[in-house]
Amino acid sequence: MNYSYNLDRKEITFASASDLNASFKDLCAVCDAVRYLKVPLALKVLDDVIIHGLPIEYRRHNKYMGSRHELQGKKGRYPIKCARMVRTVIVNAASNAQSKGADPESMYVVHASANKGAIATRAPPKGVRVVVAGGYGYQTMRRSNLEFAKVEIGIANKEKEELGAKMKRALKATSRKEKPEQLPDKKKKQQQQAKPPKPLSAPRPEKQQQPSTAAPAKSDDTKQTKTV
Repeated sequence: MNYSYNLDRKEITFASASDLNASFKDLCAVCDAVRYLKVPLALKVLDDVIIHGLPIEYRRHNKYMGSRHELQGKKGRYPIKCARMVRTVIVNAASNAQSKGADPESMYVVHASANKGAIATRAPPKGVRVVVAGGYGYQTMRRSNLEFAKVEIGIANKEKEELGAKMKRALKATSRKEKPEQLPDKKKKQQQQAKPPKPLSAPRPEKQQQPSTAAPAKSDDTKQTKTV
């Protein structure tokens, strides 16, 4: 099958689906969202769209489109139908790679594209007429053609030498996001050399009351009154 990937295809595993009854513009947005991602991460992104209903950013074909707060104010939509189609193609590419002896979980989506396919012309039935609003006389209904789309997915290891320079830069950027953030060496040394915090001071013991050495006071009974 002919693919639109122009570089060397020896170590790349492809899968495609044609004659899809879906908008190729929505498919292009979904392909942009999973391109240069690791295969498990790409499937997770599509599962979030299908199950949790998260939006996908539309970089093109976004005229008069609303912004989404989940995308930090960027324009997007919820192409659940197209996300299911692209997910099926990625799963097929992963199974093809597994049959060749490769590990699909360590591979990246290096090629993802959607194109317009065949167009089925549809004409209105004979004799159907509609009234033109504000016009004169009658007019036939507008023709509405049925357009099909095609999706291509290619996965490969990021160490492949035949990948383009732009593709390698994108793969490095995605691999950095997957790694946990590491502190620089200076901060690590500072944290290791830092002294442990001082323990809290123990409460001071209360002073015991010592018996007083003063003579006891005389009571009123011991006082002698002088009588005249």
